[in-house]
Amino acid sequence: NAMLRIGLSSCFFHPDPQRNIFKGKTLLYMEQSMANWVLRHNALPVLLPPPTSNVPIEKIIDQIDGLLLQGGDDVAPQSYDATALRPEWQGDAIRDRYEIELIKRCARKNRPVLGICRGIQIINVAFGGSLYQDLNTELPKTKVHRNPGLYDKLSHQISINENSRLQTLYDGVTHAMVNSIHHQGIKQLADDFVVEARSAEDGVIEAIRYQPKNNDANNRVQRRHQKAAPYLFGVQWHPEFICDDNNGDNRSLLAAAPIMNDFIAAMTSTTAC
Repeated sequence: NAMLRIGLSSCFFHPDPQRNIFKGKTLLYMEQSMANWVLRHNALPVLLPPPTSNVPIEKIIDQIDGLLLQGGDDVAPQSYDATALRPEWQGDAIRDRYEIELIKRCARKNRPVLGICRGIQIINVAFGGSLYQDLNTELPKTKVHRNPGLYDKLSHQISINENSRLQTLYDGVTHAMVNSIHHQGIKQLADDFVVEARSAEDGVIEAIRYQPKNNDANNRVQRRHQKAAPYLFGVQWHPEFICDDNNGDNRSLLAAAPIMNDFIAAMTSTTAC
């Protein structure tokens, strides 16, 4: 059987005249743990380049069954009509524009979208939400969610919302441990999204899902045409860094497989249509 093709939004190394390899060239890359997570579920990760004049974004999206947004550099404050509070928080506006276009076009074409870390943030921004540029600066009572030394070994507890899809995926679990590798987070939640998990200690949003309100005009159109709402889901942690068998250091962390299984099920459903 043909493998599902999961498009990975590219991480960018922008031109750097000081770099010895590919000096002054733009590099696009995927993180290997993310590729392995996709392959572990018998799907093919496909790195998506930005569109060109002869290959528009629609043609690129036609070649994939779903979109997976990787982690990486900060989202640029200008992408949600804000100004950087510090120079080091200016983010990557070029990547933002590329990913926002991918997200919106995938939603229109009913291609499922899953966002990881930066991915949940850019999904929120794509639909009109905003971010905290630095949690500890703008919300001083928040815990430290990113420690460069510990990196993916830093963890904290999340509270999973009752009756959420995420809770269903984990057989009713209400609290779980996840890794924590971010200093930004969702501030204003985008319209028609619901929160499915928060950091247990400080309430920082950890998971969101697109769930249009029943009285929304677009939702009425979708019901009239018997078209399901687009699958748009994001988590603030990094499931791809968690071994599915929960061995070693990851023994206590929330398993990664249910999230990918749900994403693949959504792709299979839309492909069948």
